Amino acid sequence: MATALTHLTRRRFGQLALAAGAAAAFPGKPFANVPADTPLHGLSVFGDLKYGPNFTAFDYAAPKAPSGGAMNIAPAYWFFNQSPQTFDTLNTVVLKGNAPPRMESLYDGLMTSSMDEPDSLYCALAQSASVSPDRDVFTFRLRPEARFSTGAQVTAKDVVFSYEQLKEFGHPSLQVSLRNVETVEAAGEASVRIVFNGRQGFGDALVALGMPILSAAFFGGRNITEVSAEVVPGSGRYTVGRYDFGRFIEYEKRPDYWATDLPFARGLGHFQTIRIDFFRDRQPALEAFKKGLITFREEFTTKDWANEYDFPAVRRGAVVKREFPDEKRPTFQCWALNQRRERFADPRVRRAINLCFDFEWTNANLMFGLRQHSDSPFQGSEFVATGTPSPDELALLEPLRGKVPDEVFGEVWVQPVSDGSGRDRKMLREASNLFAEAGWKRSGNRLVDASGAPFALEFLTRGQEQARVYAKMTDTLRQLGVDASIRLVDEAQYQDRLNSFDFDMVLAAFGLLATPTREDMSFFFGSDASDRPGSNNYPGMASEGVDSLIAAVGAVRNRKELVTAMRALDRVLRWRLDWIPNINAPVHFTAFWDMFGFKPDKPDYFWPVEQLWWFDEDKAKAIGKA
Repeated sequence: MATALTHLTRRRFGQLALAAGAAAAFPGKPFANVPADTPLHGLSVFGDLKYGPNFTAFDYAAPKAPSGGAMNIAPAYWFFNQSPQTFDTLNTVVLKGNAPPRMESLYDGLMTSSMDEPDSLYCALAQSASVSPDRDVFTFRLRPEARFSTGAQVTAKDVVFSYEQLKEFGHPSLQVSLRNVETVEAAGEASVRIVFNGRQGFGDALVALGMPILSAAFFGGRNITEVSAEVVPGSGRYTVGRYDFGRFIEYEKRPDYWATDLPFARGLGHFQTIRIDFFRDRQPALEAFKKGLITFREEFTTKDWANEYDFPAVRRGAVVKREFPDEKRPTFQCWALNQRRERFADPRVRRAINLCFDFEWTNANLMFGLRQHSDSPFQGSEFVATGTPSPDELALLEPLRGKVPDEVFGEVWVQPVSDGSGRDRKMLREASNLFAEAGWKRSGNRLVDASGAPFALEFLTRGQEQARVYAKMTDTLRQLGVDASIRLVDEAQYQDRLNSFDFDMVLAAFGLLATPTREDMSFFFGSDASDRPGSNNYPGMASEGVDSLIAAVGAVRNRKELVTAMRALDRVLRWRLDWIPNINAPVHFTAFWDMFGFKPDKPDYFWPVEQLWWFDEDKAKAIGKA
């Protein structure tokens, strides 16, 4: 099955919360015990910061690793308007156009997250952060050495400009993160105050602290929504080198990067060049890897993992196949049925469609036994509900009776298990009955409503492998009378139709936060995102009960309360099936040319190999790649 992590939430930028995300309290003590205006080097959610004020590098960093060489990656994740198949703009902070993955490496934020903690932030462009007792005002002192790639100093004016512009014109993901920012004020060149309106949770406020900081001077006479062929200067470690729209892009490490020896950046970003080549189809990309043009690849196609990695370079040891454990974050891969189209609004219809996917047969016959069936949109995390609700969960759920499915108060919904035949009569009979209960009757070989209109379902995809794997499901739907089809489109059309919600059904995969926030959950499941172009609420779901539970997530005071609120939310989402959980894998299936060094243990919450690994000249010589 070929589904990359389509976006890593699409709301996280730079190092901030690519790994973990921001969250909700100060190190090891209630917020009230932190003196006002105390300069801090970091913020954490519910416990102590792992790294003290005098830390010199993160544990997963490698300060002694050599610098130089190149890595050509096949991106496994991307953000915002980025696309792994083509690009036509170098502006990644707005909705318009398709930007190349890894443009985020050009930018630093005020703070950045640790990849080995679920909920910690450390100062980056800011050398210190302080917070008012009411948690509504954040004050930052900027580092005087911070410089853009133009050589200009990063000032408070740039921070104010960036926040104001991104709040008004930025990608919808950024706008959501900034919607509770009331004002951003400069106090001289080196101090900034970010003032929130008081309606935010503290975790939501911290998410806003990793916005990309742009150069105000660069945008003199330019419109932030229209920048395309020009590189928007940033203060990050990399800048854009050679590129050819739609074909390739190279990111070059800045020799003058101002933060090389600062704790948050030391021992990371070893490659001189990071290159991405763009392919419209997976097969040419795989062939490019076999030839050594691409040097690191994560494989999402089970058929290829099982059959395509026995080429000569693998047999002689020049290419390594290795499985790495997945991160300790929720794994979200779900179908979205677009409820803006009335025929998908009935949950019985969504259950019936899910019953037509015979996972057991598909996994055995098409996915080589390499996948697991997901029960939850938060699969693989502590937020997956089990059994019946706990007393603490019931305390949240009982006031919502009548606003959430009645089944929520019993056993949690789990995926059906078929007999593996590919035509489980019991499941098909149940699906047929559910369609009938929802008002769809058989007329000849078609399902029709009371007016005689047929039930149509088009599965929109950009991947040939998805078409292969889900063809059996489409056939099953047709047997029940659904006018089911698969529509394969190119990347640009796919993204445009996603942004405008012009689809019946899509399969989406995201990497969610280890510490979810109210705004993040709202962007996927909240009523206020149901018709927001560019949001992740693909189903268009709107539920007062779900909104209440999202608010409960934002109001938690410790991790125990967070787990309770998330499990209660999980129960409701699974019985509603707005998002239908699909499949997952507990590991990364990777292949790479044996020319890299890396630490034996990967960080738990984010794994950007191009930032963590390094070029090993001796290994490269041994395989003829030096």
